Amino acid sequence: MQLTGIHHISSLTANAEQNLHFYTNILGLRLVKKTVNQDNTSNYHLFYGDEKGSPGTELTFFEIPNLAVNHPGTNSISNISLRVASNKALTFWKNRFEQFNVDHDEITNQFHNAVLSFRDPEGHRMTLVSDEHDKGLIGGKPWSNNDIPEEFAIIGLGPVTLTVRYYEPTFQVLTDLMGYRAVGSYSSNNNPDSIIHVLETGQGGNGTAIHLEERKDLPEERQGRGGVHHVAFRVQTEEELKQWVAHIEEDGFQSSGFIDRYYFRSLYFREPNGILFELATDGPGFMIDESLEHLGEQLSLPPFLEAQRHQIVAKLKPLPSK
Repeated sequence: MQLTGIHHISSLTANAEQNLHFYTNILGLRLVKKTVNQDNTSNYHLFYGDEKGSPGTELTFFEIPNLAVNHPGTNSISNISLRVASNKALTFWKNRFEQFNVDHDEITNQFHNAVLSFRDPEGHRMTLVSDEHDKGLIGGKPWSNNDIPEEFAIIGLGPVTLTVRYYEPTFQVLTDLMGYRAVGSYSSNNNPDSIIHVLETGQGGNGTAIHLEERKDLPEERQGRGGVHHVAFRVQTEEELKQWVAHIEEDGFQSSGFIDRYYFRSLYFREPNGILFELATDGPGFMIDESLEHLGEQLSLPPFLEAQRHQIVAKLKPLPSK
């Protein structure tokens, strides 16, 4: 069994329409699936990614209207990153953020990579990371139906930062249980006394990396809009996922067991500091019920929800066509 990288990131929004505008019109991602939260079908679940929503490029949002703002803290997924091909691309994005009044920092360096941190309209904390010196897992093929030159476009998910109160148990789960390996460390730009440990899996590189930081001085995060709900790791096949179910439960962790999400198969469990991890299969993928040309254009429902379509649609506020 070998995890091959980051599969997707799922975050929280209180406003699906605003979220859709930012991630498609400003960041240039493709809406690859417009569906609902399978555990609460009255709310949208939006998936963004490359041209076909490839594993490793998927950023998703659960909409929860009237959700309170996220209060950052420890025991959280404190930052996520999106990959671009070059340092030159970061200059393009810095100029674009200034053009569209996106809250952002200056271009700096982080563990051998040039980076540009920014926030979406709800305060969701993200970083663009340059792949110019990356030799690991390759990114996806950008969606080209927008005003962003392909050479500068976002090509996938990059390192995910976990901030925890107790470093050792999370490190042990990532390495001993999940097969990650430590590859180095660096000092935090925001807190120079804090050391952030870098771990990778599979082919390595930005598309697989977890950055792990211990912060005992922070309060625990209170999750809300702009917060990150969970991180999912890539499993190649359904058969392998079933092996992971047994492996994780044999190690003493309570898990969701095997779950069919239709577009992929999943397993959920919480690591010792309480952060929600998911393992998700690379397939079947988003073209199981829509063609490549028309991904994300209609409300998609898995077969086990199709009989409820009329009731589900009646509860949803229509979103602008993409």
